Amino acid sequence: KARHRLREFDIGDRFSRLPLPRAAVLLPLMVRAGRLHLLLTVRSLQLRRSPGEVCFPGGKREDTDRDDIDTALREAKEEVGLQPEKVEVICRLMPGIDKMNNLVTPVVGFIEDTFQVTPNPDEVSEVFVVPLEYFVKPLNYKTFSYKTSSGYSTRIHCFMYHDQEHRKSFKIWGLTAHFAVFLALVIFGERPTFEVDYDLDNLFSSSENYFTNLYASVHERKKSNL
Repeated sequence: KARHRLREFDIGDRFSRLPLPRAAVLLPLMVRAGRLHLLLTVRSLQLRRSPGEVCFPGGKREDTDRDDIDTALREAKEEVGLQPEKVEVICRLMPGIDKMNNLVTPVVGFIEDTFQVTPNPDEVSEVFVVPLEYFVKPLNYKTFSYKTSSGYSTRIHCFMYHDQEHRKSFKIWGLTAHFAVFLALVIFGERPTFEVDYDLDNLFSSSENYFTNLYASVHERKKSNL
């Protein structure tokens, strides 16, 4: 059922011609005790950009990458030791734009719950999993409005997740939370316990409108800079 829903939201190469630098992240889904879970990482404190923040495996596209799927799989192998052939890639969802104005495409794939993580300490300090339904029915959630550098107003989701295995809480927010929420909305098809920036009865078209407005605001700023 999840595979079927996700394929309906696959964007393929729809935004491949946009003139922004490209990046991709892998949203690794696994089934544990009959429930879908999402694997997340914590960025190493040694990294210059966003040290200690929760994110998905991923990064900037390299010249050797054929597409966003290649980028996401290569980065996941480098960061957590996930072999590309161990990922059943399902789709690419609506992209986002990060603080550096990179176009970030989320690639969704299923992995086995027996996957043994081997984090690269230069890039990743911890790896943990969260039940996907937490991103529609959270126990600890807040939101705040955010205005991009180009003046576009958007909503930032912020989840605090207490992980029993690590006996600590993780803060999941920003673009990572944005992708996790959208993934959960697509798969479960139900209303979350908090407000979102989409028309849930027309999720695909409203998510495309959301991205188009965000991109237009970034592009206008780039033109005005020129």
